[in-house]
Order: sequence, then C-alpha cells, then structure tokens
Amino acid sequence: MILEATKPDSDAALDREFNPWLAAEARFNEAATLLGLDDGLQKVLRSPALEMTVHIPVQLDDGRLEVFTGYRVQHSLARGPAKGGIRFAPDVTLDEVKALASWMTWKCAVVNIPFGGGKGGVICDPAILSQNELERITRRYTAELIDIIGPERDVPAPDMNTNEQTMAWIMDTYSMHKRTTVTAVVTGKPLNLGGSRGRVEATGRGCLFVTLQALRKFHMDPAQTKVVVQGFGNVGGKAAKLMHKAGMKVISIIEWDGALYNSNGIDPEALMKYKQATGTVVGYPEAEAIDKHQAMFLECDVLVPAAKENVIHSGNASKIQAKILCEGANGPTTAVADKILEEKGIFVIPDILANAGGVTVSYFEWVQDRQGFFWNEQLVNGRLEEIMVNSFKDVVDYGERHKVHNRAAAYMLALDRVAFAIKLRGIYA
Repeated sequence: MILEATKPDSDAALDREFNPWLAAEARFNEAATLLGLDDGLQKVLRSPALEMTVHIPVQLDDGRLEVFTGYRVQHSLARGPAKGGIRFAPDVTLDEVKALASWMTWKCAVVNIPFGGGKGGVICDPAILSQNELERITRRYTAELIDIIGPERDVPAPDMNTNEQTMAWIMDTYSMHKRTTVTAVVTGKPLNLGGSRGRVEATGRGCLFVTLQALRKFHMDPAQTKVVVQGFGNVGGKAAKLMHKAGMKVISIIEWDGALYNSNGIDPEALMKYKQATGTVVGYPEAEAIDKHQAMFLECDVLVPAAKENVIHSGNASKIQAKILCEGANGPTTAVADKILEEKGIFVIPDILANAGGVTVSYFEWVQDRQGFFWNEQLVNGRLEEIMVNSFKDVVDYGERHKVHNRAAAYMLALDRVAFAIKLRGIYA
C-alpha cells in the first residue's frame, strides 16, 4: 500500500511514516506500479533472500556474561554478492536492517555495480562498551555469520558506530576460519589490510559530483551557490569540505548539539579542527549560533541532510526552502514528504543515488582486493566521478522520459535493472 501524502493526525500514523520498512515498501510499490511489474516479480523483488538473527554471548570486562542480538539480511543476490554495512546501535531493529538491505539493492542497481543489497546490525551501545568488548562482539558476530558471508556471497562494510578497525576484526576472524587471508570479505578496511584510497571521502565526494551536475542542469554558478549541511560526521563533513573547495558557500552547519550560521560562508576544514579540539561545533567563533531545528529551513540553493533517517517529514517538508535537496544520509526524507517536496518544485537527488559514492568505492576496493592490484587516489576519484555523473544522467533522463520525479525514477530504474537480471537468469523459473 502506498502511503498517502497527507500529514499524519495520530501517533500511530506518525509511527507508520517513520517506520523504515514501510517507507521502503512505499517507494517500492510506487515504482513497481509505474513500471507495471507483474505480481510474481514484485513478490521476488519485495522479499529478502535471507534474514538471519543471531544471539551473541560475550563476557564483559567486569566478568559478567551478556547476550547481544545481531542481524544480517541479504535482500537480493540477482546481480551479484550482497553488499552493505554493519551498524552497532541500541535501537537497531530487524525492520530497519531489512529496509536498509533493500535500499542497498536499489542503490547498487542505480549506479550499475554488480552487487545486491545486504545489511547487518548488532543491538548494543558502543558508548558504554570498551574496545575489548566491541572486539569480542564483532568476532563472535562474524563467527555466527561465517557460512553466509564471503567475497562471492556477502561483503560487509562499516556503518553507524563501526569503522575500519571493526572491518579488520571481521576480516581476521573470517580469515582464521578459512585458514587463508581473505581481504575481499569486507570493504572499508585500513589501507594496510587491503583498503582503497579515496574510500573515506567517497560518499561526500559522490554528493559533490551529483550536486555539481544539478547546478549545471539549472545553469547555476557554484560560486553563487549557498549550501546548508545537516550532519557534520564523515558524510556531511566531507561533503561540506569538498563543496567549499568547489567554490560553494556553506552558510550553515547543523549538528546534534547545535547549529552555526554565517552568511559569508563557513570554512569546514577550520570548523573540523575546532570540533576535534573541543568535541563540539558549539562556540565556533567564526559563525553565529542558530537554532538547530530552524536551520534546516534557511533559504539556500542546496540542502544536504547527511545525518539520520526521517529528518524531513510531513510536519516540516513544507518549510524547506532549498532549490536542490542532496540526500547524503539513508532515508532522510519520509515517503509522505516526497509529494510535498514535489509540489514545492524542489529538485531531489535521492539517497540511493546521492550517497552511492561510498558503495561505489567499496566496489573498487573489492575489485582491487580480488586483483591484488591497487589504484592511486586520482584513478579512484576519476572512476567514481564517471559512475556518479553517468548515474545522475540515467536517473534524470529516466524521470523525464517517464514524467516522474527523481526518486520514483531512481527506484524505477533500479527495479527495472534487477528485474531484468532475474528474467535473464530465470531465477523464478
């Protein structure tokens, strides 16, 4: 059932709007209906290939034994191995992991790389766990998944609260079980263990490339472009830095603990140094404080939501004043808000395109590991730009040809490619 583009009038309706699985389902249904996919193909594309729940016993530093719950979902293997991150967070749910796995299927298809979608998570709070405890959780979680992951089956990567150290632990645990070093089992690894140059900035750089394409489409000068970035972590911070270097004026940075505004522009590199020194963006002397909730509604040319899901919804979408919305985060806009943004004439670069730079360079890392031959950063960035520019054109052309908005176009293109692979393979025969 497609969610109606009306403001929810109850807590239950708001819960439905914010449910990631229902949001993914809404986008899927819209695209499948517009494509005219038959019921059988819809059932295949709608259903995850595999859902796994594991219970991980871990001894904590104080001697107590705790059991953590973990998930791994493989949504589709039609176009290649599953690909997707692993997140550690206290609010991880199976619905969230299923939604993110399906998003990864469509994301890989949009940029036309040979992966399906996967996602994993462990319910835990890294803020209260030691490094040793996190290592034990990671290694036991990996051991439980040993039969379903691997370079040809499912290739994890970092996500929320996991990093290159986490990937090194996974690679080592998997390699111990296989009795040989297998670098291609994960991506997002340290360079010394088979990681790729350019991976850290890849998602933010991808946001830059598609934003530049949107500016060219509307004949907008980057030097006259005002940008608001919500989220100053790896994606938002890197996107802000690269957009600033490209000549754009980053007028506002929004973080969880406060927001900054400077009409003349903020230097993201200087702000990052301040944040590293103080642990916060609050108090940065080169910009004024602004309400973090209202900063999203500043008049600007480009808004980059690069933090968490559901920050643009039915209750605030009408207040967005950006001309271009570049979704750096996964699922920052609810399905209900899509219609509102469309009616306002906002040009949306949907998440499954805008933030696909990360999985694209993860693909490059996987290729390099399998070849045993590594590329320099210039080659990585050049190939990333080629894929992001071509994918942007594919989505926009598809939307114009079918007279639909960009998100519907991106999902239609992705479903079309995966469905075509399934037909060619005869998976359902």
